[in-house]
Amino acid sequence: MRITVICLLAFLSDLLFGDPVWLYHPVRMIGLLIAGLEKILRKAAGESVKRLMLAGGILWILVCNITVGTVMLLLYLAEKVHPLLPFVLEAFWCYQLLAAASLRKESMKVFARLEAGDLPGARQAVSMIVGRDTEELTEEGVTKAAVETIAENTSDGVIAPLFYMMIGGAPLAFLYKAVNTMDSMIGYKNERYLYFGRAAARLDDVFNYIPARISALLMIAAAGLLRFDAKNAWRIYRRDGRNHSSPNAGQTEAVCAGALRVELAGNAYYFGKLYEKPTIGDPLRDVCPGDIKGTCILMYASSLLMLFLGVGIRMICRM
Repeated sequence: MRITVICLLAFLSDLLFGDPVWLYHPVRMIGLLIAGLEKILRKAAGESVKRLMLAGGILWILVCNITVGTVMLLLYLAEKVHPLLPFVLEAFWCYQLLAAASLRKESMKVFARLEAGDLPGARQAVSMIVGRDTEELTEEGVTKAAVETIAENTSDGVIAPLFYMMIGGAPLAFLYKAVNTMDSMIGYKNERYLYFGRAAARLDDVFNYIPARISALLMIAAAGLLRFDAKNAWRIYRRDGRNHSSPNAGQTEAVCAGALRVELAGNAYYFGKLYEKPTIGDPLRDVCPGDIKGTCILMYASSLLMLFLGVGIRMICRM
């Protein structure tokens, strides 16, 4: 019951208040830990491919253990201060680890700039939430980039953290965030991280495998409830869910493309280099800025369904 209440409070707090920007975010602390260990381990590994891969694996183990160990230690110390303090602390941390409100806030900045006809401003706004190069994106390109990142982060930023929270509270949610943050920082297939970041990328795929597929199915259900094209969402999901270099990112992108009846993905530039990628969905209509709003609605509805599902399962397990 304790974890259920914590998850409900965390979700409602994110829904009502958004990310508490006045407080240093724990994911930034994880990022600082990753960056600091990377410098040390890279120096030790040198240029050897095997040593770089080993160093990347050691970094993954250290970051996960330090993150979870710190969380559990602080909860233990909080218990010594007052029996209710661990509950309050864990609920607040879980609230910080959900990104629905912040994702909506940042994506709506892109929408506002597009609606105002400010393409340079829209490019700048979308650069804050995507990893690709944005300087040369057209209005359609900016819109697609925003829609794709909302769709992908419906799983990575909301449903997957909720999934792990429902199982193991803040410690397991922090473990997931550590894994996800390592992938976002060093899990690239470029010259710098091809070997050093391999463990981070592969293990992030493992941690996201089940949540990504749950997210896709919940988004299809949400599409049906909200009168998006759920039938087409299911069709595109089955056809294009694997049209992505990641085994997981294409899951919700395919559902979103189908629900909106648009074509997403395709070639993109990263760090000045063109990466050829397959498209997802069919261009039954042109992508428009309003699709950013539509994807946010799908994100919230899917997340609510995950919350109801998780609470329901936990209640049944207690019977």
